[in-house]
Amino acid sequence: MASGGPLFIDSYDTALCIIPPKHLWPPIDHLRSIYDPAYKKWPPHINLVYPFVSARDLPRASDLILSRFQEAGKIDDLNVRLDHSGGFIHKKITFFMQDKDPARLSKLAELRAMILDSLGCKPNEFQMHMTFGQSKEPNSPLSKHILEKIGLVPPFEWKVEKLHILIRDKDKAHICDDISSRMKIWGEIDLLSLTLLKTPNPNGFYEDESSTSPANIEPGVNPGCRPLSRPAYTFSHVEGKWMPQRIRVATQPVESAPETLVVASYNIHADIQYPPCRDRYSIIVQNLLDRSAIADVLILQEVTDSFLSHLCEKKMIREKYPYFSNGPPNQLDIRPLPFYTNVIVLSKWPFTWDLLSLPSSQRNSVTVQFYNIGAQERGVFLPLILSVVHLTSGLTDNSIEKKKQELLSIIKYIPKAYPSNPWILAGDFNIPTSIYTIETAAKRKEISSSGVDTLNELESMFTQAGLVDTWTSACIQYGDSLELDRNQHDFQALGGERGTTFDPTVNDLAEKAVRSDSHKRPQRYDRILVRSRDFTVAGFNMFGQSTGPPSVRVGTDSESDGLDEQHSYGSGHWGIRCSLKTSRNSSAKLLNTSNILRQELDPASSALPHVGGLAACLSKQPEFPSEADVALRETALSLLKEVLLEGEDSRARGLPTFVIVPVGSYGLGVWTTTSDIDCLCIGPISSKTFFALAIQRLRKAASRGVKILRRVDSHSSTVLELEVGHIKVDLQYCSAISIAETWPVALTLPPTDPLFKLSPNVLEQLKPMRDLIHILRTVPDLAAFRLAYLLVKCWAKRRGIYAARFGYLGGFQISILLSRVCKVLSQDGRPASAPTILTTFFNHYAGFNWKQDMAFDPFFHKQLRYTRTPQEHMAILGFHGPRLNTAQTASVATVHTISNEFKRANSLLLQPGMTWSQFLGEHADSAEFLNTYEMYIKITGQFWGLPLAKGNVFVDWLESKCVSLLSDLSKQVPHMNPRIWPGRFVHQDASEEDTEYEGHYLIGLERNDSEGEPTTKEALRTDSERVLIILRKFESQIRSDSKYFDPKSCWMGAAAVPRSKLGELRLDTRDWTQYTVEAGDDDIGDSDLWDLVDAEGPGEPRVKRDVSTHSPKKPAYEGKFRSASDVLNRLRWDQAIDSSDYMVGYEDRFSGVMERSVDSWKSETTHEEFIPEHRIVYFKRKSDGAVVWDKEERRDEIFGSGVTSLGR
Repeated sequence: MASGGPLFIDSYDTALCIIPPKHLWPPIDHLRSIYDPAYKKWPPHINLVYPFVSARDLPRASDLILSRFQEAGKIDDLNVRLDHSGGFIHKKITFFMQDKDPARLSKLAELRAMILDSLGCKPNEFQMHMTFGQSKEPNSPLSKHILEKIGLVPPFEWKVEKLHILIRDKDKAHICDDISSRMKIWGEIDLLSLTLLKTPNPNGFYEDESSTSPANIEPGVNPGCRPLSRPAYTFSHVEGKWMPQRIRVATQPVESAPETLVVASYNIHADIQYPPCRDRYSIIVQNLLDRSAIADVLILQEVTDSFLSHLCEKKMIREKYPYFSNGPPNQLDIRPLPFYTNVIVLSKWPFTWDLLSLPSSQRNSVTVQFYNIGAQERGVFLPLILSVVHLTSGLTDNSIEKKKQELLSIIKYIPKAYPSNPWILAGDFNIPTSIYTIETAAKRKEISSSGVDTLNELESMFTQAGLVDTWTSACIQYGDSLELDRNQHDFQALGGERGTTFDPTVNDLAEKAVRSDSHKRPQRYDRILVRSRDFTVAGFNMFGQSTGPPSVRVGTDSESDGLDEQHSYGSGHWGIRCSLKTSRNSSAKLLNTSNILRQELDPASSALPHVGGLAACLSKQPEFPSEADVALRETALSLLKEVLLEGEDSRARGLPTFVIVPVGSYGLGVWTTTSDIDCLCIGPISSKTFFALAIQRLRKAASRGVKILRRVDSHSSTVLELEVGHIKVDLQYCSAISIAETWPVALTLPPTDPLFKLSPNVLEQLKPMRDLIHILRTVPDLAAFRLAYLLVKCWAKRRGIYAARFGYLGGFQISILLSRVCKVLSQDGRPASAPTILTTFFNHYAGFNWKQDMAFDPFFHKQLRYTRTPQEHMAILGFHGPRLNTAQTASVATVHTISNEFKRANSLLLQPGMTWSQFLGEHADSAEFLNTYEMYIKITGQFWGLPLAKGNVFVDWLESKCVSLLSDLSKQVPHMNPRIWPGRFVHQDASEEDTEYEGHYLIGLERNDSEGEPTTKEALRTDSERVLIILRKFESQIRSDSKYFDPKSCWMGAAAVPRSKLGELRLDTRDWTQYTVEAGDDDIGDSDLWDLVDAEGPGEPRVKRDVSTHSPKKPAYEGKFRSASDVLNRLRWDQAIDSSDYMVGYEDRFSGVMERSVDSWKSETTHEEFIPEHRIVYFKRKSDGAVVWDKEERRDEIFGSGVTSLGR
């Protein structure tokens, strides 16, 4: 050792190390950049001496080392091969790779000993290693996964020709803000020439990093066409392994660019446990190979090394997707995936790709560029760019801000780097969408108000970038999948839970992944977004929603003492897939609705935006259903289905089954406590046969709380009014065998499908169901829609404009008006909360020109050809024919009233500090109505000596006749705006104990002075005279109807009275439903119907059936003979008859009379074995050979009609 004092090896600011050649760094830094906190502080290195000497002693120490080397002679044949992984623990675990070859280690140890000796130090223990990462949790499953991952790094070796002396630079001017210091090269000792190369200024290792794009791209290439740095892998059958593809420039499509593109995304939900559980791998692969999942491009999130290796082995996957962004990590020459969970892209088409670093150290975005998918612009082919993300999870202010920064990085980078290229952004965004989850988190202080604002900002960022959510677009245009059995009365559903891909309420894996109960709500984490100028959305679906075969797991918890067999989903997420049209010139672009919804979005005032506040306001309204109300109706509907179907398995008998569908407000999920349940039954038999069968079965169920209250016949259908468990039910029937046998597929078919080539009468009966289903399928956020609907309905009732029978708004009109606003607001993918929907709704319709414009769904009626007639004062168009306008009962007066009420409502909502409770008011505004007009028409109905139920029938009938009175007033007194209040008034002191009843309907009279001309006394007198004439005519019409009006027990009168003469009135709040009684036979049907009911089988005794009131007794024989269709239906549907014991004899056009069994007879006209029923000549019983129905002889032993009736 030379003189100059001792050298101390105690400085952590210097190091003597071995650094591999730079071409070996990528596979090392591939993992170091993620797991090593010292990445970018240090290069990849093997420390020989660290700590080393102080910085001031470096010249002296290097001279001593060189002198010692020169004494030893030439130092060569020094090699390093890193081929083993390991870890050592000292408070934390350090992951490394090392060389375990004894010969190479011995030479390295000798070199180190020589260096220490030259410095006057004794050799100490030396563990040769290169650090790849560190973790503070040595025994965690993640640490074990990292250790396993490092073991997958392909071995690499090099010849050591230099030793590097490093010095720490702490000058902030020379280093990045995110690190405190950086090791730089002070000098290099050349082991071959035994010289020192000292740098004038210490050099860093990462300052000269170039762009990720390859440097050998020809000059002049359009930046949008420049390939990315990483090739896709494909399986080589020649080599028998996965090989990287050659990178080439996509200056034009390799072949004709496809016109359509199908993209799928699936988060496979990795397990953190170690060793990794592979039980779900087969289910995931099965999901990926399902028809509903097959795509041109498949994006997978949370892919582990283990799963990717498994996936690459599957031949069918390789055939569907020849190109993978990454090869199998278990292949010796392929590096492992960087993270524990990763994003992988599989494709039918070749591509290049790269990683875009995101602000979070644990997240990267994958950018993919395709060779032959893209667009031509000015003769230049611009390849498609696909950005794939898996944003930070969690619902805290910190995680929300991370999501924002990650998303900003992508949204800023892609438009700048590829301004003209077609662009798709897809993956797992981890953005919570459930309003309940978000508002509960804010209420519990789990996130701040700024966190809530940032979540809203995230959604706006997509729109500002010109990106359209493909699910929302497809839902609005084509309809989402409809889950008829899903709970429509979830009180925690406040919005943002439709189209969800992560559903803890259904998926057990999702449920286990969340901790807080408020987070156990459906979320739409996974999305595919496209730039609207580049693509048209042609379809969308989900996959992976089926469980795999049961897996047997050993019970491990304290409560489990055996084997647990359970079915599992493949993932906690559902997969999503969208179909796109790639032509920029497609005519099917997203609809421009600027002319439909002209107003700017009207943001809710400070007191209105929270959805929870709106829901709380509604829950306080007396009409809002409780959980008990929900249970009562569910029980009633279940009982009705059970009674009508009697557990029949019709399909087993070769017949389409009956379908019972709730329609109206209950089917839409917007019912209140005063709502009935409207049901439509669809089946294969005639209406007459169905009602005979239904009445017989309903009568049998009387002891179970089922009553038939009334039968109502209209021009298009028959309605049975029922009471089922104290719940009112309206039952209708439609004979449509083609619909019943294709249920529920029929719901998803377009209106132009041949299935709907039915008679106008049948289409009219199906219309409520078809329109309802369309709204349910196409409204992007049903929960938000339902909340908004309930408030609008409550508002309309309070303001006296909820009464379609009078020409005001009805439930379906509100549905149409509201749904079109929901869709227009959401068409670009931005979520619209219930408060936003409501403020926009009232703002839009306050300025709506009802006289000239028509309200319709522009996404359904894309080419509307409807011609409005002068008699249609309001046009609110439904969806399906035969009748489109749902507001044909509206008059000039009612339209005037509705328009004014919208303007009033909008004005209220614009007031500062307005709340939903203040907006609605505490009670119905009938008191305001009673004080608004100077003159009223007072229509009085009285009855005495009658049961309340029967008397109420008279008053209800009187109410129905008020519609014609309003029409006459509008036509004959055009300067008058009559407004009827849709409710019955009684005197203030009226009591429910009164034996006599007097009720009043009031019409406020107001002149229309919109033209600004003063009203003359002559005009007033003329109008008054016309009103009196109309009232006298109205009274005469009512009193002349002997069916409802009996002067011995009732009276009515109509008069024009000033406000001062109205008397003290209030709304009649009596619950008249409690006075209903079961209908008698005459109220249900005629003698023909009862004959058919009797033929269907014994039932309960008829109610109050007085034979003397029916038609005279029939003669012995009238010649009436039941048709073959009636007999066929009876044999099929009568449970007392064994249909398998009967044969059908029919006339074959070539072979004469042939026979086949009843059960095999096909009644469907579309079936290839269909035979017209007019060819049936007889029915025969197989057991005894007896002919029970003969067409020629007109003999009928089944019903006893025809000549058989002569023997009765």
